Amino acid sequence: MASLIGKKADPQVRDQYAEDQRRADLLPELLRTVASAEHDLREARAGGADTAELNRYGTALDTALTDAVRAAYARERVLIGPRGYTDRIYRRKKLATPRVRRVTETAERLLTARESHRLHGIERVPPQPVAA
Repeated sequence: MASLIGKKADPQVRDQYAEDQRRADLLPELLRTVASAEHDLREARAGGADTAELNRYGTALDTALTDAVRAAYARERVLIGPRGYTDRIYRRKKLATPRVRRVTETAERLLTARESHRLHGIERVPPQPVAA
């Protein structure tokens, strides 16, 4: 990995890049988790689950979407390369390449899905009265 980054790279950049690579490698698994969580939520709604259970499934989907968004943006940063952490012009040029653009679109679709789900998909649980 050090050969990919270069000898002149700042240790902090190397650490960030390594973390982004680790997170980006999880993206396919996280997308499967999102699909599974969506399926579970749909099944619970179709099965007439109670509010608390729907909230639990909705929260699980929100967590899965959040993890997938983070991994997708990490994948974007990995494709840009370590120089993109410090050189904003280099980063902007790399963001315009087709490969990076596709990953960015995926990340933005996931982000939009998460925000929509947060607004409309998580069942709100009424507050429980405090026992006296």
